[in-house]
Order: sequence, then structure tokens, then C-alpha cells
Amino acid sequence: MFNSGPHGATAGAKAPAAKRKVSAKAFWLKQLHTWHWVSSAISLIGLLLFAFTGITLNHAADVEGKPVVTERSADLPADLLPLLAPAPAEADGTQKPLPPQVASWIGKELGQSGAGNAEWSADEVYLALPRPGGDGWVAIDRHSGAVTSEITDRGWISYLNDLHKGRNSGTVWKWFIDIFAVACFLFALTGLLLLKLHAAKRPSTWPLVAAGFALPALLAIVFIH
Repeated sequence: MFNSGPHGATAGAKAPAAKRKVSAKAFWLKQLHTWHWVSSAISLIGLLLFAFTGITLNHAADVEGKPVVTERSADLPADLLPLLAPAPAEADGTQKPLPPQVASWIGKELGQSGAGNAEWSADEVYLALPRPGGDGWVAIDRHSGAVTSEITDRGWISYLNDLHKGRNSGTVWKWFIDIFAVACFLFALTGLLLLKLHAAKRPSTWPLVAAGFALPALLAIVFIH
């Protein structure tokens, strides 16, 4: 004989509600796990790079190598020299790119990039060429066509350190850092939400999270002034 009384009806109503609750939790667990592993895969190499360079930057004086400086000189071809002739209304310190033909010649002859804004004065055109892990410049005498250049290489650790800081690394790398930062944020946020969902069965979860926050805060308060 079936129980059709009020207690049987209440029990029957609770069962679908409990089932929906379990179903919702399973859905969010699946979604969070998916977002967590996707964001971790995207940010993995960047995390390794930034973790490693965090150590090398913290000990920059101990690990950076001795800079290697390479100097070169050449003469600008006679047919390109008129392209650098002073313009009537040009003022000292004018910032503008080199003519494409001159920039192309610099790349072939000196192995330097001729891109970017150069500083134009009455006697010289000076092109600064900073780069990750080093430096460089090209100077061209506007009257004689004499060209001198210098490349400074501080080694691969300095190169990676500059990538960490985004120093002289260009627009594309800055976009990468932004995308990497978003991936790291999603990785951390989904990890936190997964901790919340599993915390009931893992009593040490929140004490460990609190310790992860308290330790750097305590070090900053006590030792950094």
C-alpha cells in the first residue's frame, strides 16, 4: 500500500530538490575543472619563465654576465647620402624614422634594425636601438656618410630578466603579458573556487589559504620599511 499522506509528499518533494543540488554542484565542478586546466595550460610556460626570472632578478648582481660590446663602422653609399640632407625647416632634435632605403642598408650592412624614430641634428642622425638583454645604436654623419654602430649583449639571463619586466620588448610582448596575466588570474580564481567546493572534506584548506596570505603580509610589515 502506497503512502500518500503529507509526510510521503514532503519526502517526495525533497528528493528532486536534493538531486538538483547535486546536479548543480557536479555542473560547476566540471566547469571549474575545465577552466582551471585550460588556464593552467595557457599560463604554464609563462609561469615557469616568470618564476625563474623572479629568482634571477632577485639575485641580478650575482648572476648577470659581463656585457659584450661589438662596434662596427661603414660608409653610407653615395646614392643614399642625399636622403639625409638637411631639410630647410628641420630643427635640431627632430624625431623621425630613417628613410626606408637607409634603414634597409643598415640592416644588411651592420646587422642592426633601422626601424624606429631617430634623432636628427644638423651634423648627425642618431638611432637608439635598445633591446631586451642589451642595447644598441647607430650614428650617421650627414655630411661624410660615415656610419658607426655599437651592440651591447648582456647575456641570456639579462634577456629573460628584461622579458619579465617588459623592457624594450615591443607591443606584441606587452600583449602577451596581458593575456598571460588574465590566464593566471583565471587559474588562481578557479583554484580558489575549487578549494571552496572541496573544503568541507579537507579541514586544512582555509588555514593553508590564510597562511599563504598572512606570511607575505607579515614579512612586509616586519621587514620592509
